[in-house]
Amino acid sequence: MKKKITIALSGNPNSGKTTVFNAITGARQQIANYPGVTVEKKVGHVTHKGFGIEVVDLPGTYSLTAYSLEEIVARDFLINERPDLVVDIVDASNLDRNLYLAVQFKELGIPLVIALNMVDVAESRGIVVDHKQLSELLEVPVVPMVARSKKGLQELLDKVLEVSREDPEWRPATISYGRDIDESLNQIRSIIERSDILGEKYPSRWCALKFLEGDSQIREVLRKDASLVQEIGIIYRNTSKHIMDTLEEDPEGIISEHRYGYITGITKKCVKRRIESRLNLSDKIDKVLTNRIIGPLLMLVILYIIYAFTFSASEAPVLWFEAFFDALKAGIALVVPAGNLQSLLVSGIIDGVGGVLGFVPLIMFMFFAIAIMEDSGYMARVAYMLDRVLRWFGLHGNSVMALVVSGGISGGCAVPGVMAARTLKDPRERIATLLVVPFMNCGAKLPIYAVLIGAFFSEDKARMLFILTLLSWAFALFAAKMPTAAAA
Repeated sequence: MKKKITIALSGNPNSGKTTVFNAITGARQQIANYPGVTVEKKVGHVTHKGFGIEVVDLPGTYSLTAYSLEEIVARDFLINERPDLVVDIVDASNLDRNLYLAVQFKELGIPLVIALNMVDVAESRGIVVDHKQLSELLEVPVVPMVARSKKGLQELLDKVLEVSREDPEWRPATISYGRDIDESLNQIRSIIERSDILGEKYPSRWCALKFLEGDSQIREVLRKDASLVQEIGIIYRNTSKHIMDTLEEDPEGIISEHRYGYITGITKKCVKRRIESRLNLSDKIDKVLTNRIIGPLLMLVILYIIYAFTFSASEAPVLWFEAFFDALKAGIALVVPAGNLQSLLVSGIIDGVGGVLGFVPLIMFMFFAIAIMEDSGYMARVAYMLDRVLRWFGLHGNSVMALVVSGGISGGCAVPGVMAARTLKDPRERIATLLVVPFMNCGAKLPIYAVLIGAFFSEDKARMLFILTLLSWAFALFAAKMPTAAAA
């Protein structure tokens, strides 16, 4: 067995992957970008029972099909770097959805260990997962854990060493997708195996499967051999036509349905629900906050409350700052005689610095309110609600995060807003978001607005900032819609 082991940490977004990575590596982390892309790469190191383990935190993905930059990066790392094994972080409370990625790892053939995370959350929802039976049915090791409290962490590392000690080989699993798809897969696989265009890097059946799923990257690789892709294209078109005529579905949809059917067959045997129909607190809250009618109205009310809270709570600290700087100016005037030096100190430095610092309380309370919204999960609900609206303007539901960070809730900054936009999958939506984030009320604009509002609208401060925020959104959405309308 090698003295140094490389493992890749993967999983769906919000499955606890980052928590597991931090728990394993602690402060022994390095952060960079994957070669050629702006997706963040985290690498950590840990020593366990005398063996060095390098942990690579892959971007959170839902599948291994090249739909997004994150999925391409994750898949390219696995295929090109070939780590010793993958640890797939699975949310025990959403097992059916999370196992979709695990099944694709099995089809790729990479050695796999499943970390069954959040078992405490699952149990609180009346869900009990028999991890031993799940391991038998999937034919991969399964380790139950609670990453937040580091429960099961040592057992996970023990299992990583145990699997690595056996020096496992890549063994692609074969899953049936029905007679029509299976026959096409066998034909495409035999054609691929006749050519050496893919070499030994890609499993032939897996490539055939990705071709039927419409994977753009695999198709691009196969296009290098014109005769090869022509033969495969004929099979694909015949299969697609037959499936569409008989089942009114495309091959990709059939493959997805069979995967979920395979997963459902497993979870029915190893998952027990003590309470069949149970809505947890989060579900009940979602029913109200994401309601088509009530949700947007509540969102506007919550935003207005945030502005009212910000101005009312920061009013006293702002007066304290003003009183402090007035006293400081009076003291300087007594000590320094009238002239250029006194003018520099009083009118230049104190008035200049004091004018900016006087609005620090306002910005602090604004960010405090934003932090509460993020930690409570309301930001994610806002993104879900606004997805349909933003798509009409050529943006994505997730664009709301970049817009909010940029100052959609006054007081943000365009720089982290631009960075947040890189998570968007579609390049067109990403560029549109990048172009409109400067319209938001960032922290640099907020002091100016606060001065003007305080001078001309002292009785309606919260209302005026609320109106300015709505105007910034309107201008941003109008600007985003213009390229879309022109393209149409």
